[in-house]
Amino acid sequence: MSSASIGVRAARPVTDADGRDETANERADRNWNEVLQELRVMQTGTQILAGFLLALAFQPAFMDLDARQRAFYLVLVVLATLSAVVALAPVALHRALFARREKQIVVAFGHGALVSSLVTVALLLVGVLAFVVDIVLDARAAWIVGASAATVVAVLWIVIPLILRRRGAAR
Repeated sequence: MSSASIGVRAARPVTDADGRDETANERADRNWNEVLQELRVMQTGTQILAGFLLALAFQPAFMDLDARQRAFYLVLVVLATLSAVVALAPVALHRALFARREKQIVVAFGHGALVSSLVTVALLLVGVLAFVVDIVLDARAAWIVGASAATVVAVLWIVIPLILRRRGAAR
């Protein structure tokens, strides 16, 4: 090991509770890569749902929807668009701040945008399911299935992660 690498190594404090030996820039790069991976996973599903929704308006059976169902459909299209826009916002910010040494700001913004996008995606998923059930069965069944799906999303996306986070903090 050269004296230069020893000096660099000594200047690299352990800065994370999990014992990672990384600089603030290395942590920002790692966190940005994690944000991007989460964005990729979420965007694929959101884009498929958005495409499904947009294609519906051009189907002959679309004319059979009543005014309430059409309004519900439009809300879902807006949610699909909003979720895509919010999820892509960190990429736009990254482009605007590229090479300006602002990665930590981009990561913090990306985190907030992805959490916000998860909310819109949750609403979108539950809404699309309820919409389909409404078309196939009726509005009452749609409310029941939608509420059940919302409960599952809340448990899997909020309750269990919070429980596991508390357990991790207690260790």
